[in-house]
Amino acid sequence: MGNASDTSAVFTSTISKEYDLAMGSLYILYCVLSLLGNCILLLVAHHKRSSLKPPEFFIINLSISDLGMTLILFPLAIPSAFSHRWLFGETACQLYAMCGVLFGLCSLTNLTALSFVCCLKVCFPKYGNKFSWAHARLLVVAVWCYASMFAVAPLAQWGRYGTEPYGTACCIDWHAPNHEISALSYIVCLFVFCYALPCTIIFLSYSSILLTVRGSRQAVQQHVSPQTKSTNVHSLIVKLSVAVCIGFLGAWTPYACVAMWSAFSDATRVPPSAFAMAAVFAKSSTVYNPAVYLLCKPNFRECLYRDTFTLRQRISGSSPRLGSTLPRNKVTIISTRFSTGQMDRCEACLHCVDNPAKCHVNTAQRTACILTGSVHREVTLSQLTATPLADFL
Repeated sequence: MGNASDTSAVFTSTISKEYDLAMGSLYILYCVLSLLGNCILLLVAHHKRSSLKPPEFFIINLSISDLGMTLILFPLAIPSAFSHRWLFGETACQLYAMCGVLFGLCSLTNLTALSFVCCLKVCFPKYGNKFSWAHARLLVVAVWCYASMFAVAPLAQWGRYGTEPYGTACCIDWHAPNHEISALSYIVCLFVFCYALPCTIIFLSYSSILLTVRGSRQAVQQHVSPQTKSTNVHSLIVKLSVAVCIGFLGAWTPYACVAMWSAFSDATRVPPSAFAMAAVFAKSSTVYNPAVYLLCKPNFRECLYRDTFTLRQRISGSSPRLGSTLPRNKVTIISTRFSTGQMDRCEACLHCVDNPAKCHVNTAQRTACILTGSVHREVTLSQLTATPLADFL
């Protein structure tokens, strides 16, 4: 599969065969889970494309970059790990390294842009509400251009690509900064602008979101009963924010630390196994990101449930149409809409039917829009029975 350079020691693994087998096995698991998770996420986004909001475009872009990393890197890394050496030659090594940096930086920059947009919409709604699809597309293009600039730089002799210290994959040559000033400057810029700066923006953005959510929650709790305080939308924002931050730091911090250790000290003293473990953590982001958004984004999760329900109906031979599968004599909650201010009108308000005077009550109430057969109605949570209330919350 190659020439004399392919058989040189630089393409031979420097860690034990057991480590290589473990890495190969983990990469297979990552590959399967990443393909499954990202494809499901893109499918859900396609089905709800008419109702997508501009910030959700970043979630789709993140899934595309993770899927690109999965389809290009894992098919080369897995057989090399099991073969205990890099199998695909110098040219493929350069392309592998460039794609790894491109998709990795794109994911990190995309998360940064997403955190900034979320902060803008939550903390500064006056400006966040003006964020449109045109702005989202422009920002996504900027994300790819930013990542491409650093990915192509080593091919233009600013920095250098080479084999990883453990020998079965390729990335930035971490030994070059020890004897090349240009390589050292590239590593420093990469660390500052592609790790430290994104970390700072993400931390500040989500900290601002948490502070804003805390303030609004305290205001809302004065008007909402204790039984329903824990179910407001703010808790979902907090969970999603914390999950994204943990995933970002957990996946990329080990690799950044090992890389800087190698760049600013004697690279030969850094254990190759440290780079191998850091690479495993970094590639786990391809699995983590889609899981976070599929599990924590309510609208994505509801769409996934609806698609799963339709698929099960088709497999069982029943009609996939939702209306034909609902019993007429059973109240089934299909979609929900919370209100913490004045009651929103869905079609007919039960208060208006039972007692017209109640339409003028100014007390804030928590209401739900339910579907019973073909009749849309809006009721307060206090009017629901215990069983559907549990399912509703």
